[in-house]
This record gives sequence, structure tokens and C-alpha cells, in this order.
Amino acid sequence: MHTQIMPPSSTTPKTVNPTSLTRRDFLRTTSTALAGASVVGAMAGGQSFFAATENTLKLALVGCGGRGTAAAIQALNTGKSVKLVAMADAFDDRLTGSLKKIADKHPTQVDVPKDRQFFGFDSYKQAISAADVVILATPPGFRPDHFEEAVRQGKHVFMEKPVATDAPGLRRVLAAAEESKKNNLKVVVGLQRRFQAGYIETVKRIHDGAIGDIVSARAYWNGRTPWVKKRADLEKEAGRKLTEMEYQMRNWYYFVWICGDHILEQHIHNLDVINWVKGGYPVRAQGMGGCQVRKGPDYGEIFDHHFVEFEYADGSIMSSQCRHIPDCWNSVSEHVVGTKGTANITSHIIRATGVEEWKYGGESKDPQQVEHDVLFDCILNNKPINTAENGALSTMTAIMGRMATYSGQKIEWDEALASNLNYMPEKLAWDALPKSLPGPDGLYKIPMPGQAEVL
Repeated sequence: MHTQIMPPSSTTPKTVNPTSLTRRDFLRTTSTALAGASVVGAMAGGQSFFAATENTLKLALVGCGGRGTAAAIQALNTGKSVKLVAMADAFDDRLTGSLKKIADKHPTQVDVPKDRQFFGFDSYKQAISAADVVILATPPGFRPDHFEEAVRQGKHVFMEKPVATDAPGLRRVLAAAEESKKNNLKVVVGLQRRFQAGYIETVKRIHDGAIGDIVSARAYWNGRTPWVKKRADLEKEAGRKLTEMEYQMRNWYYFVWICGDHILEQHIHNLDVINWVKGGYPVRAQGMGGCQVRKGPDYGEIFDHHFVEFEYADGSIMSSQCRHIPDCWNSVSEHVVGTKGTANITSHIIRATGVEEWKYGGESKDPQQVEHDVLFDCILNNKPINTAENGALSTMTAIMGRMATYSGQKIEWDEALASNLNYMPEKLAWDALPKSLPGPDGLYKIPMPGQAEVL
């Protein structure tokens, strides 16, 4: 049984006035920084960055699920001078299981006694205060709260993508990102393709003109449903009825407030690659989607397919697909067409007129490990790295796509970013009610194009 936790502080967060953000603000890119010496150096070998230093960096993990556990292990892989000292999660069983897995991998680098194991909605504040560097790996609906707090406390951050689930949360992340830059905080968002050697070299060649001007792009995340936690199974395991808040948090993938839908939670990776190639972010989107086969009380309110046409400022189009329907064509990939040729970015292949096909043939470390290698190198050696703004704007790209598919309308970037539609619950507590609730039949209301309000 979980102890009742008081809701977080209701202090009004800092926000960004959307009208003050210019088009140039939106179209900045971080590709140059990410392709710099820190990333390339991390690719070259597996040596520790900390062999020549006596510094010890204290690490906190906020969000102890599978991704958070893996990220903590990757952070500790960077060298003996990183130690995990605090952990936080809404659920005690997630923390306990995560701690065991991490300690099994790095027994000498884990020092998380009971008094630095924190549970509940406000637990992130205590964990952050105990550390120099924090990993933020809860479901994304909580990211704005957690990133704001980490920046307020002056901590370096690794945070998983996406970084918000709605525009109000996204604006808070943008404001915190600006503060983090002012305070020289090192921040990496988990869009790991930007840290992968084959991607870096392929995109560099595209930027150098290998296929001419980009005229169109395709981005896909067509695959299987990742997982589902059925209410009956969860309640059997708990030996009691779950509150609606507990259930939605355990089965978080299927609720917009906490997940954002799979166009955001997964497909952001592919959308970010095209943004990287384009050196900017789309100006508008229109599309279609729905829930064709993945229906039932345990599948919440999200779509099982989305198709979006994103338009960039130069008029070029990205065609975007993401789908979770069995027995269909599957692809997780990114492609671009230029005036002189084409690029399969995922396979690192460039084909151009009159030129021999190029394919990346170099070695590449696990990009999720490289993210941490780079971050901790930059922290210890005071090198600049901060990908929070790009992480936020690629998150906004996916949110705008979701707005287009949910509503069936053409959505402009400026109006999407200015939206005040807030999916977050009014209060975070185990007995509080999320905004989306099941009907008498146990089913949740799925957005209906032509009727759904998104702005």
C-alpha cells in the first residue's frame, strides 16, 4: 500500500509568451554542436573520460522504469567517478526493482540507502537535491515539472524524449531551457540518433550538398504495440482495486496527459531526424488518423495510426506515418529526396546522379551510451552542450502533428505553440481524478476528427 502523498506545489510556473518567440527562434538547430568534437571523440573508442580525474559526480535517477534503469546504467558506464546516490519514483516497487538491476551492474558505484529512496509525486525534488546530475526518465507528462525543478536547483540533466505532452508544458520547458543556458548547465535530451556516427556522417553529407536541395522527406514508425497493462492484471497483482490515477500511471502509454500518444512518444525520433536534415521545424501540418483495431478499456484514448503532412518554411513536405496495427507493413526509418539524389538516412546510404553510391562503413558505439559519454565529458571538462531547445521543438513538431490528426484541421505552428489546452490533471494525488475518465462501458473517449478540440 502506498502512503498518501500531498500534491506538488501550486506555484505558478514560468512560461514563455508565444508572441515573443520569432520564426528565427523556431528555426535554430543544434546539429552543429552535436556533430562536434565531443560526439566524434565518444565514437572513437570505449575508454573512460574520467581516468585522469579524482572528481566524483553524484547522480540521481527520477523515474525507475526500464528506460530510466538503462539510462542510469549507461551513466555509470562512463566511469568510476560517477556514483548513483538517490532515486525517485511514484511507485516503490519500480524503484526497488530498478535499484537491484543497477547495483548488479555497478555494485561499487551505487550508494542509495533507504533515506535516499524517495516515493510519490513530489519525490523528484528530494532526489534532485541530493545530486549534481539528474536523469529524468518518468513518462513525459511529468517532464516540465521535473526539468523546471532541476534547472531551479542548478543541476545538469539527461532527460528522455519527449519533453512534454501539451503546448503549455512545452512552453515551460522552453523557458527552463533558456535558464539552463544562462547558468551553463549541461543538458542532453534522449534523441540518440543525433549521437550515432552513421547518422552524423550521413546528415553532414546531405548538409554539404550531396543530394542537392531537399524537396521532400518521409518519416516512419510503423510497428507493433509496445505493451499494455490490463487493469484486471494490475489489480490482481496489487490485491485491491486501483484508483483511476494509479491505473492510468501504471498503464501510462495509452493516456494523452502522461504519454502524448505514440506519434509523440516514439515517432518523435523520426521527426527529429528530418528536422535535423532541414535545419529547422515545420510551419504547419495537416493529416488524418484514428483508432481502427486497438480498442478496449485497457487501450485508453490514443490512436493506433497517424498520417501527417508537415510543411517547412521553404515549401518542402515531410510525409509522416506511425501505426500500431498487426500484420501490416512495418518500417522505422527516415528518407529524403533532393534535387540531385536521395538518401536513406536510417541505412546511411546516399545515391546521387553521376556519383557512385555512398554507404557509411565506419564503426559506431551504442548511441544511447554515447549520449551519456558526451554529457559527462562535457560536465567534467566544462564543455558546452545543451540540446533542451531542440528536444522541445521536435517535441512540439509531434504535438502539432497530433493536433492535426485529432482535429482533422490544418494547424499552424504559431497557433499550436500558443495553445492553452492542458491535458494534465488539476491535482497529482493517488485519489485525484485525471481529466479523461472511462464511461459506463469502461471505454475512454477517443478523439474524433472534425469534432476534437486541440487549441
